Amino acid sequence: MKFASVYSSLNKAGPGVLALIDPDRVPLDKIAEVTKFVCDNGVKGILVGSSLLVSPYFDEHVRAVKENANCPVILFPGGSHQVSAHADAIFFLSLLSGRNSEFLIGEQVKAVFLIKECNLEVIPVGYMLIESGKCTAVEYVSNTKPIPRSKHDIAVAHALAGQYFGMKYIYLEAGSGAENSVPKEMVKKVKENIEIPLIVGGGLRTYEDIKASFDAGADFVVLGSIIERSREQFKDIMRRF
Repeated sequence: MKFASVYSSLNKAGPGVLALIDPDRVPLDKIAEVTKFVCDNGVKGILVGSSLLVSPYFDEHVRAVKENANCPVILFPGGSHQVSAHADAIFFLSLLSGRNSEFLIGEQVKAVFLIKECNLEVIPVGYMLIESGKCTAVEYVSNTKPIPRSKHDIAVAHALAGQYFGMKYIYLEAGSGAENSVPKEMVKKVKENIEIPLIVGGGLRTYEDIKASFDAGADFVVLGSIIERSREQFKDIMRRF
């Protein structure tokens, strides 16, 4: 089933948890099982994408997710090659926190005709990398510096710039497997200054940390590594929301 408007359905369903399925970390033969698991536990949507993408079966991964999901399936691309017609929508990411033009506009230009051909719903997202305590894959691959954890005003300025550009979401990202999640005070400051929904991801490992992100103003949080590491912990977290 295709969703008429993923953006509308997400905003009606939120706040909530989005699951991230990385084709480089979840084998193709496990996709159906993982998709059904996260859907059974009440996620609001499923993101599919990778910072690097080693797997040559991206399209097959997206198809398998879509065939087994009962919620929107959204591409979360690390580059222009991560586009599939099997998804409902694509987060059209621009890495606002960096100064590498390839991830501000270059990769996006490369992808537009394929996105148009696939007839995907396009959701513009202002993507901001936040210092997490160690170099993450997205930081290395994008060759950009994250915003320092203590520089809340810089984060607010970038988030507002994204809103003024017409982005529909701001995404604060610590990175997959981050040592530390996005500081809650930064989440709070950004949320207080923007008028569009806020997504927070990376380094969220416990119910308490996730709840604190929601309390600080996150509309959605993204969980990925925890699904791969401990399904029981993921189930316990989802049960408490």
